[in-house]
Amino acid sequence: MITEEEIERRIREIGEKISLDYAGKTVHMVTVLKGGVYFMTALSKRVSEAVPVELDFMSVSSYGNDTSSSGVVKIVKDLDQPLEGKDVLVIEDIIDSGRTLYYLLDLLKSRHPASLKLCTLLDKPDRRVKDVRVDYTGFEIEDRFVVGCGMDYQQKYRNLPYIGEVVFEEESK
Repeated sequence: MITEEEIERRIREIGEKISLDYAGKTVHMVTVLKGGVYFMTALSKRVSEAVPVELDFMSVSSYGNDTSSSGVVKIVKDLDQPLEGKDVLVIEDIIDSGRTLYYLLDLLKSRHPASLKLCTLLDKPDRRVKDVRVDYTGFEIEDRFVVGCGMDYQQKYRNLPYIGEVVFEEESK
């Protein structure tokens, strides 16, 4: 669906925009393990050297081994650092229904950051059931199940350098 070259170009563009928007500040990037780490790592390398970047990680569960969010969010690993007074940028690999992110953003807001913004590599707005505002979007895609660049199917295919669609056998008949 999306080539490695297209992804690299778009990440560079987002990194430039973040560099401008956070000039004179330190950006505290937070991602949800495991999928978001691929995008956050690539993106953090594209933010200007003039903008210090801090990284932190959470692990939440809402999918299990299924292909869609259950809507039940469980914090498996919380952040290592407090957010109070920090300029926080949440990095996601993909935003689908928005259920997990809606809960997560509400939780992070309660920790009193100076600012809280959202960046995603992929956005599926047609699937949204919870209203979440995305500040930086890599690509908007249709409602398809995708893998690569951190996104997986049953913990496989995260390492693909491109984004591909998974077509399930019952769909292809």
